[in-house]
Amino acid sequence: MLVPFLGHSSNVVLLGVLASFVFTCLAVQFGAKKLPHDMGREYAVQGKLSAGKPRGAGFLFIPAFSIAALLFLPFSLEIGLYLLLTFASMMTGFLDDCAAIPWGEYKKGFLDLVISVLAVITYINFNGTEVRFAFLGRTWEVPVWLFGALGVILLWSAINVTNCTDGVDGLLGTLSLITLGTFYLLESQIGTRSEWSSSILFLMSSILAYLWYNTSPSALIMGDAGSRALGLFIAIAALKSKDPFLYIPLAIVTIIDGGAGLIKISLKRFLKISILKNIRTPIHDHVRKNKDWSNPQTVYRFAAIQSILCFMVLWLAKGTAV
Repeated sequence: MLVPFLGHSSNVVLLGVLASFVFTCLAVQFGAKKLPHDMGREYAVQGKLSAGKPRGAGFLFIPAFSIAALLFLPFSLEIGLYLLLTFASMMTGFLDDCAAIPWGEYKKGFLDLVISVLAVITYINFNGTEVRFAFLGRTWEVPVWLFGALGVILLWSAINVTNCTDGVDGLLGTLSLITLGTFYLLESQIGTRSEWSSSILFLMSSILAYLWYNTSPSALIMGDAGSRALGLFIAIAALKSKDPFLYIPLAIVTIIDGGAGLIKISLKRFLKISILKNIRTPIHDHVRKNKDWSNPQTVYRFAAIQSILCFMVLWLAKGTAV
């Protein structure tokens, strides 16, 4: 909204980054006390330590980021729709955070599916179905039906593995920063940078402000309101990179940490197959319970692994810039 008056330049993007940080800090300062309070999850390692803390911080930092994006990015229907869908994903998570009785898995899964379908339709409408393989420097025009099906799987899975990774002070926020930052650098490196790239920076700034209050010991918790919205946004970033397969290496720690439990439960429930019998899921619970890792050790070690893999992707992709 302010771009027609300020112009579109790197200085305006910088203002947007600063605004995202400030807006998030203000939202936390004035809104944290109004959030629902965590009851302490009995099944999670150290879950009781979270009891009484404000939960659902995504309800604060997602709107703060969205306002900054609307103010400091050129108007784009595509980006506007992505912001709306991210907000919708945040709201489904927040309503679950507020519910006296947590929503059922099927209800949340269906809502995630609807949002994922709408996001993929939006992407195809504005971008087509061309996929670029960063490591090969080649492109492939994917049939619409196949792109749509794989895109929905990507977005739905990203929402849920990201949601399952939330559970250790600072973990999901830190991993999300690494993944989003790498997508931003890749877009600059391979020549696909756009206004969307600036929105990545804005969200990263809001996450940094949130981490100011969430690092161990945390003062508030992200909750489903934040984790589900972040999962959707990261998956959209993967689509916008033109190489959605990069989501796998750039978010592999989140995929393994959150996805292991989803696979374990799904196989047990639907096929009566038991796997990972001696491993607690999410994996962050396993290393804290069985390996005696502290919360900071878990965050830093997981972040180190993801950072190394992201650096490798950037290095391998550098020779394919267009």
